[in-house]
Amino acid sequence: MSTFDTTKIPLPQILSDITLGRIQLPDFQRGWVWDDQHIKSLLVSIGRSFPVGAVMMLEAGGELKFQTRPIEGVSFPLSQPKPDYLILDGQQRLTSLWQVLSTHEPVQTFNNKGAEVRLHYYINLKKALEDGSLENAFISVPEDRRVKTNFNRDILLDLSTHELELNERHFPCSQILDPMSWILDLASVAPEESKNILDFQNRILTPYTSYQIPVITLGKSTTSEAVCLVFEKVNTGGITLSVFEILTAKLSAEGYKLREDWFGNETLGIEGRQKRLTEDSMLEPVQPTDFLQAVSLLRTYELRQKDLREGKTGKQVSPVSAKRSAILSLDKEAYEKYAPIIENGFRLAGLFMRKQCFYSSRELPYRTQLVPLAVILSQLGERWLQHKFFDDLSRWYWCGVLGELYGGAVETRMANDFEDLMRWLGLTQSSSIEGANDELPRTISDAAFQESRLDTLRSRNSAAYKGLSVLVLREGAKDFFYKSDIQSLDHMGVSVDIHHIFPKKWCIDEGIKPSIYNSVINKTPISAKANRLIGGKSPSEYLARLQSHPDVNISVEEMNQILTFHQIPYELLRINNFNEFYRGRKDRLIRLIEKTTGKTVQRDQSDKLEIKEL
Repeated sequence: MSTFDTTKIPLPQILSDITLGRIQLPDFQRGWVWDDQHIKSLLVSIGRSFPVGAVMMLEAGGELKFQTRPIEGVSFPLSQPKPDYLILDGQQRLTSLWQVLSTHEPVQTFNNKGAEVRLHYYINLKKALEDGSLENAFISVPEDRRVKTNFNRDILLDLSTHELELNERHFPCSQILDPMSWILDLASVAPEESKNILDFQNRILTPYTSYQIPVITLGKSTTSEAVCLVFEKVNTGGITLSVFEILTAKLSAEGYKLREDWFGNETLGIEGRQKRLTEDSMLEPVQPTDFLQAVSLLRTYELRQKDLREGKTGKQVSPVSAKRSAILSLDKEAYEKYAPIIENGFRLAGLFMRKQCFYSSRELPYRTQLVPLAVILSQLGERWLQHKFFDDLSRWYWCGVLGELYGGAVETRMANDFEDLMRWLGLTQSSSIEGANDELPRTISDAAFQESRLDTLRSRNSAAYKGLSVLVLREGAKDFFYKSDIQSLDHMGVSVDIHHIFPKKWCIDEGIKPSIYNSVINKTPISAKANRLIGGKSPSEYLARLQSHPDVNISVEEMNQILTFHQIPYELLRINNFNEFYRGRKDRLIRLIEKTTGKTVQRDQSDKLEIKEL
């Protein structure tokens, strides 16, 4: 038996039903996002009687009790009426058409740069009649209906009054569905153009009043799972739906406002989880999907433990998962149970990162690695500060970063790591803390670092590049100029960046390859002030200049100590020996990696590396 009906409904009737509130949106629908160009293209398509796609609606009044809201711009004189139909697909098109054709208010949209604008839409009569394609006939003008040029000094087109509209022969799109009063006014002003006016009415305006939109209507008996699946598969708003938006739709049917839970609601004075989390700057990159992945990991882990206790085996045992399907299986009860636990886990993750010497989200190697970290910390609570837990977690974390294992699709690694860490740290429900398993988590086992990778680490967006820079700082590196801890300078607003140790200009003059002098081996974090003093001089020159600068004034021994904390072989730097410096610093960085990860770096079999251009 079919669960849906298809029909064609006249455009004016659909827009009238929207105005009356008979057609509304389920509250889980995202906001209106179409820009000015999309709107014009839609108007052209309908004016030429082209198909613009079917609209899909859900018949209201069944067992599904979605929260509802009117289309953007629609208001009701009294209370919000109960809708007869809810839009599942077609929100962007119907909102655009209603705002342009059914109200005299400016349309709130976006320009080609993504900035919010308020526009009125017009049809240029002359161009519409001359150009049958209509592409050049539709224009949008600012809220004051004046198009200006020459830095807003000169008015190019003024449509701010009804008389000016008539004189300029620009028909307001807000009157397309009820054009007679405007048409008659134009005929009285320009009777000599009666033929063109009639032609405009019949050829240009009539297609809008006679346009039929295909409508697919799902019946009242449609299940919540089917609605969510349809919403995901058929939504054509031009922006891929995230798992957060699909779950928002599902939980909405259970009476839970996930969007409000995450983003908050200023009108109702509700603070969302996102705001609470981002009070810690390290957590600013965390996305709602990250949070849902963490919730899913914890929920599926507990389901798996329950299955094991009940003696289930093989495929009967629920897998630990952060995949889309596992997230979409969350219901209201599960989310409400685990979300507060995970929120606390992310808060502890921010503290953990600071203890690793990360102080800014821009230094974060992987956002995705915060997910399993937050879940494991939610189970450890304050015990994460105990040496055993902190040291083991730190080793796992740095293996993920320096082994570059958390890029791309990592849902499986997240699940494996969380389950492995629970076992390794002795936190499984079947073991005590003292009963930890010696088998290493897969990320520690999988992490491999080759010496040659240091030669190719040149992008500051690389996880290993960021990680190495923070490790250098963690060793106690101080600035060449300010002689202060670089993280402290960053906190005080002193500009700090990763700069060349052997300056770029010096390297170019010496014929050193860009691929070599731009690698992380020849980079270290210093202040902008120090970098300006370094300039393009040789190290022997700029070190002497820095040491004697009245605002620095330190001894050779003190400068050597600063260089040592930067993992720089100062004796080679001072004699401008780039080749040996490069090998020496690489060796120090390798030893730093080995100390941090507890794993041996695979050394190159050959020591031959072409440093200079041939």
